Amino acid sequence: MQAVRIQDLYDLSHTLAGEYLQKFIYPWEALTGIKDMIIALGEKLNPEEYDNPSEHVWIHKTAKIFASAYLGSPCIIGANTEVRHCAFIRGSALIGKNCVVGNSVELKNVILFDNVQTPHYNYVGDSILGYYSHMGAGSITSNVKSDKTLVVIKGDGENIETNLKKMGAMLGDFVEVGCNSVLNPGTVIGRNSNIYPTSCVRGVVPEKSIWKNDGMITGKY
Repeated sequence: MQAVRIQDLYDLSHTLAGEYLQKFIYPWEALTGIKDMIIALGEKLNPEEYDNPSEHVWIHKTAKIFASAYLGSPCIIGANTEVRHCAFIRGSALIGKNCVVGNSVELKNVILFDNVQTPHYNYVGDSILGYYSHMGAGSITSNVKSDKTLVVIKGDGENIETNLKKMGAMLGDFVEVGCNSVLNPGTVIGRNSNIYPTSCVRGVVPEKSIWKNDGMITGKY
């Protein structure tokens, strides 16, 4: 299943996690090491560029953090990123530069590439969001199956066992997710693809595609 490899989904020059992600073939393989990776990265950051207000929390001096936001450890918040009112960063969150983490958004065990927007009432857990990806208001990643079995990536008549109980969604670069959509465990969305609002998405969505409300996938022309 070629379309779900890291090299097919992401331009690694747009994240501090680029060197880390190069170690893996599939993006979900990186999920279990995000916490340790963030701590290692944070300890090497330039203190002239990043504040360190609490243990294992690093905030770029140009970032804007609303007073009501919660910043759990470990996390890194990049340059010119905005973390808005009542955002809840539970921890193990690497947030790139020029990102938006919006009102009442919750992040947990995630990598957000540069220029990612999660601006309104989103939950993103155990997921990786590529460069310039955007989640519409109310869209969420579901990261645990209802029967609590291990997540399997399904697509193109082929299944890949992840051996993970918790895995949300892998969004490639320039993905647009419509408002109030649910990305079910093991969802992988290829580069430059769009998800219709109020969709319930599962499996692999190829790059340059449109997922419509009835689950039909069409190419973008």
